[in-house]
Amino acid sequence: MRGADEALIVIDVQNDFCPDGALAVAGGGEVVGPINDLMEQFHTVVLSQDWHPKGHSSFATSHEGMDPFSLTQMPYGPQVLWPDHCLQGSQGAEFHADLNADVAQMIVRKGCNPAIDSYSAFFENDHVTPTGLEGYLRNRGIKKVTLVGLALDFCVNFSAVDGAKLGFEVTVEQSLCRAIDMDGSLNAAISGMKDAGVQLNG
Repeated sequence: MRGADEALIVIDVQNDFCPDGALAVAGGGEVVGPINDLMEQFHTVVLSQDWHPKGHSSFATSHEGMDPFSLTQMPYGPQVLWPDHCLQGSQGAEFHADLNADVAQMIVRKGCNPAIDSYSAFFENDHVTPTGLEGYLRNRGIKKVTLVGLALDFCVNFSAVDGAKLGFEVTVEQSLCRAIDMDGSLNAAISGMKDAGVQLNG
C-alpha cells in the first residue's frame, strides 16, 4: 500500500469519454482495468465526474453557427466548444460500468455551473472558483497525488498543473491515461505539466 499521505485521483472515466460516447477518447476503455488494479494500492481514492446541465455554455449547440471543437472567447478566456456530453443524470455521465467506483471516498462533480466549464478537478476554468477538492485532500493529510484517466491533454493536464501549483507533489501515470490530441494539445499539455513540476511516468 502507498503511504497515508498519498491519494489517487481518477479523472472522468465516464461513458461519454469512452468508445461510442458523445466525446469518445480513443482507447478510453483500455485504462479501466489497470486503474482498478492501481486503486488497490491507495488508502484514499477520489473520482472526478464531468456533470453538465443542459445548454452548458461549453457546448457548441449553445452557440449559433459554431461547430464542435471550434474555439470561442468566454469572460474567463478561450474555450473549446464541445459536443453535448456528460449531461447530469444521463447514461453518458455515468462512470464506465467496469470502473470500481465503489472504492472511492469522494466524487468531485465539475462543470455544473452553466456559465463556465471546469476541466480541472481543483478549479473551474476561471482558475479561481474551487471545487472543494483541495480542502478535502488537506483535511485528509494528503501531500502526494497520482492522476490517471481521461483525457490526458485536457482534464488530467489541468488537474495536474493546478495540483502542483497548490503545492501537492503530483505524478501522472501516462500509461493509464488517453488523450484527445487536438491541434497539438498533447505535446503542449506534456510540456506544461513538466514546467509545472509534475512527474510524468510511462
